[in-house]
Amino acid sequence: MPQLDFATFAPQLIWLTLVFGVLYLVMARVALPRIATVIEERRDRIADDLDTAAQLKSDTDDAIASYETALAEARTKAHTIAQETRDRLTAETDAHRADLEGQLAARIADAEKRITATKDKALTSVRDVAVDVADAITQQLLGDSDRAAAERAVDSELA
Repeated sequence: MPQLDFATFAPQLIWLTLVFGVLYLVMARVALPRIATVIEERRDRIADDLDTAAQLKSDTDDAIASYETALAEARTKAHTIAQETRDRLTAETDAHRADLEGQLAARIADAEKRITATKDKALTSVRDVAVDVADAITQQLLGDSDRAAAERAVDSELA
């Protein structure tokens, strides 16, 4: 094997050093700066993307907060409207109920007056019927009747 021949070993080391030096210079001057540029551009793009993502997240958080505020205001407004409607309907219902109660009270008073009049008329009729019955019974039992005595007897019992 010629590589292991000690007579050609020194020139092989010199060529190795020369080729390694040239490759090092080519890599240091051409390839590595291009790779470094690509890596730097990639780092910058990632940083920009992260900044954009952070900005979008901030905008989203602001939109969510705005939405929640608007939703809370809408709920409060809806609750206020519902309460006002409830109060208005309660007032209307109370007024209508008071009006109906007044009408019913008037009807009840009128009915009580008619009942009292009918009762008085019935009591008068009962007295007349009682006097007639007492007079008829007295006439059948005794054969003779005294209407004035029957009226006195009925009046004494009704009083």
